[in-house]
Amino acid sequence: MKHPIADLFAGAEQIQAEIAARPADTTDHTAWTRRTIDAHHPRRLTLTVSQMIAETSTTRTLRLRRPDGGDLPPFLAGQYVTVFTDGTSRPYAISSGPARLDHYDLTVRRVPGGRVSNHLIDALAAGDTLTTTGPMGTFHHNPLFHGEDVVFLAGGSGVAPAMSMIRDILARSLERRFHLIYGSRTAKDVIFRDELNDIAIAHAQVRVDHVILDPDPSWSGPTGLLTAELIDTLAGPLDNRMVYVCGPQALYPYALDQLTRLRHPGRRIRFEANGAPADPTTQSHWPTDKAPDEEVTVTVRGTSFRTPRNRPLLDALEDQGIRPEVACRSGECSLCRVRVLTGEVHNAEEARLRLSDPGAGYTHSCVAYPLTDLELDL
Repeated sequence: MKHPIADLFAGAEQIQAEIAARPADTTDHTAWTRRTIDAHHPRRLTLTVSQMIAETSTTRTLRLRRPDGGDLPPFLAGQYVTVFTDGTSRPYAISSGPARLDHYDLTVRRVPGGRVSNHLIDALAAGDTLTTTGPMGTFHHNPLFHGEDVVFLAGGSGVAPAMSMIRDILARSLERRFHLIYGSRTAKDVIFRDELNDIAIAHAQVRVDHVILDPDPSWSGPTGLLTAELIDTLAGPLDNRMVYVCGPQALYPYALDQLTRLRHPGRRIRFEANGAPADPTTQSHWPTDKAPDEEVTVTVRGTSFRTPRNRPLLDALEDQGIRPEVACRSGECSLCRVRVLTGEVHNAEEARLRLSDPGAGYTHSCVAYPLTDLELDL
């Protein structure tokens, strides 16, 4: 049908005639779009463990490949995949570089009492299969905003995304300068130690400083914690450089305090999301009249169960076989978002809620804690 506005444009009739004469487009663009999206951002991947690489006495790198040997979805250095196993999931940074897509390396350190890390290290072997998400996450270098001279403060297995970034720099011959300041408890706990040292010797744009908390007599390098004084000594004036931080939860508030002492602006600090708080009751807005170990009732889809207040809602739901979509388990990605129909939850400081979420009753279940009896809508 001719649009009324067409008469206002010279040549409109000729153009409409040409359009009408074209062969009908029978392509299923929706299906094509879906295939393209799934190839780059799959909801799930089924991968085979091709190698279990011993890094330290407590750390293994899982090398994962497609069963058919094909390339994996592309990712940005610093991103992660979520591994589904033992009835739950955990996110792990990809430690391999994005230039090679024939495999993903996930570097896993044993966590004392850790459900998933111990399972992956103790029960997994070459030939086994794992289900993961596709790559995701915002903890990666953005050349438009982060500049080409960066500092990375890592602790423990927090070196994994740094390793991916370093491998990316070398594989693509980037001019970016990268200074890794890597804290470990002992020299034997340093992951990728030989490779990092070899890289620092061979490539001037990559500098690596190891800091050991409990050194043995043979250690001659920096010791102790990553204090403001030590960061200043090793990195020099930060001069508005982007500083990345990744490691155990305790590193985050500590690193922020040290960088603040150096008058480094918060907008030039990037923290990787790293799980729910170890103890939500230490946060200032936890109500003092709510005993953390006291149980409340949660009702979802007509099923009710009891759970303590200090257990994340997501964990409590998984205990009952109810598994919302999930990825970061740190309050950031929002995939585990649920709606609280009745009752009250404690939203941890880690929760990156939308401004409209509290008023509409939405919460991120991975970092939400039931303060009262709840009814949920999933």
